[in-house]
Amino acid sequence: MFNPASLRLCLVTDRDLAKGRSLIDVVAAAVQGGVTMVQLREKTAPTRVFLDEARALKALLSPLQIPLIINDRADIALAVGAEGVHVGQKDMPVTQLRALLGPQAIIGLSITNHQQISAPDAQLPDYLGLGPLYQQNTKTDAATPLGVEGFRALRAATQKPVVAIGGLKTDNSAPVVAAGANGLAVVSGLVGADDPRAAAQAFCRLFASAER
Repeated sequence: MFNPASLRLCLVTDRDLAKGRSLIDVVAAAVQGGVTMVQLREKTAPTRVFLDEARALKALLSPLQIPLIINDRADIALAVGAEGVHVGQKDMPVTQLRALLGPQAIIGLSITNHQQISAPDAQLPDYLGLGPLYQQNTKTDAATPLGVEGFRALRAATQKPVVAIGGLKTDNSAPVVAAGANGLAVVSGLVGADDPRAAAQAFCRLFASAER
């Protein structure tokens, strides 16, 4: 069953940012620092490599009860028993994903503007990924950054749990949390950190400060 608290700190993988380290080692360190969900995103890796990574991450995360979400690929999610799939606007529709994965699967959908968040499809997933918040370099086809006020306006348009993504660092994420993000989806701020464990701890402190 989906628990919105698992969105609090989502690590989104990018092998090119791992500084030559094993992606599994980077994720393991970040999890020690407080990561609550992991999204495996592979845009160029061969299917076999993607599958092997997914299996390794599932083995790491399952004992810790941390959900593994697969980006785009329902077949990979099914093959390794991942908890869910995150898709974009051009990927498989949520209705088809739900039919494939079943009622217990966690399904996330990326949203970049008001037209998308007002569409019927936006009512179907378990959570929405709103962004990009800031200018970033990890997704070459990213939409125009929302900024904090743009995020706040989109957040007000839905009752769904939302996770913010796009250029998030420890020094620019506090206003996003204050604007209503249930969680932060972080790529370079975790995968590219010299110390992923310490970086995760720093992101988690943002939520602790907001709750005081």
